[in-house]
Amino acid sequence: MGSPAFKAGGMGDPCPAGSIPVHLRQPSFPAPALTLKWCSTAWSNHDLGMSDDEASGLRPLFTGASMHDYFPIMMKAEPSVRMDAAPEPHTFPVGEPFDLPQTMFFNDTDQSVEDCLVNTDTVAVVVLQDGKVRHEQYRLTGGPGVHWISWSVAKSFISTLIGIAVEEGRIASITDAISDYHPKLVGSAYEGVSIEDVLQMSSGARWNEDYADPESDIHRFGAAMTGELTLDDFVHGMENEHPPGSLCRYNSADTQALGMMLAGAVGRPVAEYMKDKLIDPLGFEAEGYWITDTAGVEMTAGGLMLTPHDFAKLGELFRRGGDWMGEQIVSTDWVAAATRANKPHTQPGKPVIAGGSLPTGYGYQWWLPPGDRGNFQAIGIYNQYIHVDPMTESVIVKLSANRTYGTATSEEADMEGANDAFFSAVVAALD
Repeated sequence: MGSPAFKAGGMGDPCPAGSIPVHLRQPSFPAPALTLKWCSTAWSNHDLGMSDDEASGLRPLFTGASMHDYFPIMMKAEPSVRMDAAPEPHTFPVGEPFDLPQTMFFNDTDQSVEDCLVNTDTVAVVVLQDGKVRHEQYRLTGGPGVHWISWSVAKSFISTLIGIAVEEGRIASITDAISDYHPKLVGSAYEGVSIEDVLQMSSGARWNEDYADPESDIHRFGAAMTGELTLDDFVHGMENEHPPGSLCRYNSADTQALGMMLAGAVGRPVAEYMKDKLIDPLGFEAEGYWITDTAGVEMTAGGLMLTPHDFAKLGELFRRGGDWMGEQIVSTDWVAAATRANKPHTQPGKPVIAGGSLPTGYGYQWWLPPGDRGNFQAIGIYNQYIHVDPMTESVIVKLSANRTYGTATSEEADMEGANDAFFSAVVAALD
């Protein structure tokens, strides 16, 4: 079948894309900085909180600029598809109040939790325990009803939808070739590669996800959002570098390929399927959005926008083993498989990004911290997190706009180690 082109809410005709060159195979010219195009044809600049200059220009990522004003309005500034709130919304009950710890142990010393929250431009922290809200706070432009861009937290939603599609028989097996389900995956790096290998970021496709390198592939991925080409075309042009299933290399295009496969398997756009299979059953309280390309295809690699409590619902679903109020939304077996590293190359310390190794392991689009707690995380750039700790029956959502993220390949810029120390401190205080 053809690629999905459903778009229920967006900006209409895209803004002019300028003259950014696009070449997918060993380009010899400098790549543009990763940018998302600002348009204001459907909303006034005042509504968006933008100046005239901002509304008519590009909004580049990874420059060190403040982003907390932009992230909550991206569904208005970019082409997007809307998913209505659930007809029967679920509101988390309020539990016993819980104060965040004042300190966390990081770099062999006690450090201030407040400094961590400030330095990472945190906009929301929600702490659930046993399905009850024990703590929530909002800063900067955040709020309980404010939508926020997921970035790669979206990957864990896509994995979950694939698990549901497998249970429904729409995907026969994750050992199937991903290219069996979408024609544009044929002739690409993904032809013949198993769905499981792609779920585990082990497709073997050539890729560099270095946010600090303006010539990296992840920056070229942004060109597909300007109208120069489509996301499907971008994925179709990718080439193989390693044998599939041999190297866990973080690759956002792998998740974009999974989104293509999912749409082909279920015969519907991802947004429609998510509305039926997650939003309505879990009782999302607010509408959700997917950022799309100009053809209306969802940016499944990282374009989901939800409110903090609705992000938390995915974590709570997985904490409960896929059960929601007595209804099995995704199978227990899928939850278990998705949140463990079952191959030698996906074990903690083995995954790589931008040429460096990571201390975490990798499941089916879920990150697996080292150790034996059994905790797992959905993680997005600029410090977006859904942290699940089954031992304390807790789910922690942290949404942020860390302005230094991606400006260098270092802890000082990305602060991911500091965020992990924050989660460890909160979980320890919940014990």
